[in-house]
Parts: sequence; structure tokens; C-alpha cells
Amino acid sequence: MHDSDSESDSDSDSARRGEDVPESGDVSWRDRAVERSLRTARAKAVSRSDAFITTATQILSETGRTDFTVQELVERSKTSLRSFYQHFSSKDELLLALFEEIIAVSTAEWRAEVEGLDELAALHLLLKKIYGRTGKEIGAGINRALSVYHLQLAESRPTEYARVLAPLRNLIQELVEAGAKAGTIRRDIEPETLAMITMQTLVGSAHMKALGAELAGGALDSDTLWAFCLDGLQGATPFGRRATPADRP
Repeated sequence: MHDSDSESDSDSDSARRGEDVPESGDVSWRDRAVERSLRTARAKAVSRSDAFITTATQILSETGRTDFTVQELVERSKTSLRSFYQHFSSKDELLLALFEEIIAVSTAEWRAEVEGLDELAALHLLLKKIYGRTGKEIGAGINRALSVYHLQLAESRPTEYARVLAPLRNLIQELVEAGAKAGTIRRDIEPETLAMITMQTLVGSAHMKALGAELAGGALDSDTLWAFCLDGLQGATPFGRRATPADRP
């Protein structure tokens, strides 16, 4: 009777966690034991992987560089080389995971923040979030380090680079497509192409700012960058007047 109550409690716990609870008799006790063991192992692996990423983020924030060693990372995280290589095949894979995590989490936050705004207002806010925070004293180290890594990744692993940036690309493209459909964004250029140009302009400008490459002697302000992007998104008439929906085909 006690065993049955314990099993019921375990199934209830699984249900609360959103896990599938097999019908009684569908699996053996051995199968259930193995599944519980695997769940524990997966949780530990995720926890350790997160610890490595957290430590790497701290190093990047402090130094603004990606040339730390794996030995430095494991010493600081109070782990071991063996543990590191159980989770990542190399430092490059760790940096890729960190970059992917930052893009995914940031884009999810930005998507929530622009929810309910019209397309141009949403794109303007997105520009301020990405470009406006670049180069600030808080976070300057990691912004610089990730800008360097971003450019290296584009050159050495373009397929993975495109995959990591997909969440941000998709958000920008969705907004551009919606604006084109609503008539607030030009339709003479395919939305996918226009979104790509907008993203490259924004990301490239953010990299220049993070790296301190101020070609005009000072950082470009976000309002000027938005004015340039807005003209590109809306198109201009031959008279230099910003296009209105009535001007568009």
C-alpha cells in the first residue's frame, strides 16, 4: 500500500511539471527508473552548462575580450577540464552557445516590448534597444567582445552565424511585412530584402559603435540612424518628401 502511494505521489509530481505520465502497466519499473535517472542527469548537465556560460559572460564583461583560455574558465567556475569538455567540444562552441543565448533571450524580450505597437513604432523601438544600449559604460565590455566574435563568426562559420541571428531577422522581417501590407512601408522592394538591409544597417552600426570605430569623429546618434532607416523603409519621392501611402504603388 505504501509503495502504491509513493508511486502515485511521483506521478502527481510529474504531472505538475508538465511531464507525460504513462498509464499504469505501460512501462516497467526499470523503464521508470531509467527515465528518472535521465531527467536528473539532464538537469545537472543544463545547470553545469549554464554555469560555464555565466562565467564566460563575466569574463567578457570585465575584459571586453574573447581570448580567455579554457583553463582560466574552469578555474574561475571551480570546475574541471573534464567537466568542461563533457559539455562543450571547444571554447568556440561555448562562445557560440553564449552568443545564441543572448540573441534568443534579447529578441524574446524585444518582441514582448513591441507587442501592440504599429510596425514603424516597433522598428524604431527595436533600433533604440539595440543601438542605444551599445557603447554604454554598463555592458560595454561584453558588447565589444561579442561584436568582435560576431564578425569572426560571420567569416568562419556563416551557416551557424545565420542560424544564431534568425530570431532577430525573423522579428524584423515580420514587422516589415506587416508594414508593407498596411501601406506604411514601401512595397517596391521585397519585404525580405528590405528587412535584410535594415538589419544589416542596424547591426553594422551597432558594431561600429561598440568597437569605437567612429569614422566621423563621434558616435552616430540613434535619432539620425532612425531617420536614415525610416527613409529607406518608406521610400522618398523625387522631390525629397517622405513618401506617404498615397505615393506607393
